Amino acid sequence: MFKKLLFSGVLVIPFLFNAQENTSVPQSRVAVIPSVGYAWRLAKIPTGVANETKDYIRGLKSGVDVSLGSYYLLKGNGAIGLKYSGYFASSDGRITVQDQNGQIVSGSVTTKDNISFFGPSYMFSNFKEDTKHKLYYDISLGVITYVTKTGNVTGKGSNIGADINFAYQYAVSNNIFIGPKIGLTGGTLSKMKYNGTTVNFGEDQKEGLTRLSLSASATFHF
Repeated sequence: MFKKLLFSGVLVIPFLFNAQENTSVPQSRVAVIPSVGYAWRLAKIPTGVANETKDYIRGLKSGVDVSLGSYYLLKGNGAIGLKYSGYFASSDGRITVQDQNGQIVSGSVTTKDNISFFGPSYMFSNFKEDTKHKLYYDISLGVITYVTKTGNVTGKGSNIGADINFAYQYAVSNNIFIGPKIGLTGGTLSKMKYNGTTVNFGEDQKEGLTRLSLSASATFHF
């Protein structure tokens, strides 16, 4: 699903922009774009788990989303740069699992999750056009990393990931734009390390890291 959305975004979104370069006021060559908002992980909750465990998992499926992109504006409407995005969630609850001996074990836990993405990015925008209404989209490919901590157990894993965003901003000045942004960040882990021990996941047990975000973003030109 994520690959289809990514491919569609690359093909369709550029047509939303005015392809002709308008004569406008001189623009800076560097754009820094921070954002903060909320995100929802799209992976489904496993079936057959207790209701208490479902509530605990739901607490980890939404959290704070932050990002920071830095771009060098090229000739025309393109720009290249680097992108970071991070997701932070925590949950307290009671989980019920089956141990190696087949016995049902239940206990209270607290978990903190962090999903980070970092990689090179390409941005397409109308920042150079003489209009108050600014649009941009960016697409990034890089490394996505997942860190989860429950008590004294820490799980870590990383893989290739992608990040794509579309935003509308209003120019409050020639160098500052603000507005809403919608984003999709994705990746999947087939293995993780828990306190240094590697655990390989089955085909239907892979850790899905894809999330949908809605944020407030700002662009600063230098």
